[in-house]
Amino acid sequence: MEPGPSVVLHERDNQNLRQPLGKPVMIDIAAIDKASVSVEPFRFFAALHVISSNDLAAIRGDFPAIDKPGVYPLEALSYGPAFARLIEDIRSPALAIAVGKKLGVDLSELPLMITVRGQAQAKDGRIHTDTKDKVATCLLYLNETWESGGGRLRLLRGPHDLEDYVAEIPPNGGSFAAFKVTSNSWHGHHPYVGQRRYVMFNWVKNDSALTRQLGRHKLSAKIKALLPFFYRGT
Repeated sequence: MEPGPSVVLHERDNQNLRQPLGKPVMIDIAAIDKASVSVEPFRFFAALHVISSNDLAAIRGDFPAIDKPGVYPLEALSYGPAFARLIEDIRSPALAIAVGKKLGVDLSELPLMITVRGQAQAKDGRIHTDTKDKVATCLLYLNETWESGGGRLRLLRGPHDLEDYVAEIPPNGGSFAAFKVTSNSWHGHHPYVGQRRYVMFNWVKNDSALTRQLGRHKLSAKIKALLPFFYRGT
């Protein structure tokens, strides 16, 4: 996740919580429903202001204390009630249906993996595609208004040039980006060092994929805790 005219989605032509039964409380499903979908060079969409300013303030106040770069599985983190309510929203069937409808894939029966980032390091943002274990990737940003030129997600036409982008999503609080994972779903951002908060959630192909990906993140979190000197964010 954006106040003010400086919050712009640039798009170029050619381009361990219960599962809630109801609709999300914090995430504005209507904003996602209204978002335009792009299909080239891969299927994606972005929506701004999917969380109210009051809820954003509460979520930021209850955000996990993360002082190292990398993404962390929920099980490795402690957080307050407002952040916990956000996680419940992310796990809601209504959100899976809304995102799946936009991306043209049924997500309702797929396992969901949730990870959290609090800090960015210089090497983050290198151009990549997501692992084949993932079916769909969503990023929900929880920062203040983003002023830096670095750290802005770019969805790319190819694997070589960050300037060859079809859309740029500033990571302002309440910004939501989602894309279908394909062999050409290239994305990245210019370097940024410092606080950069988001929740990333991915629907993955099966339970084996979930176990495999969570195991990797859990191992990484343990290593960071044991060897903090190597994870200073530079």
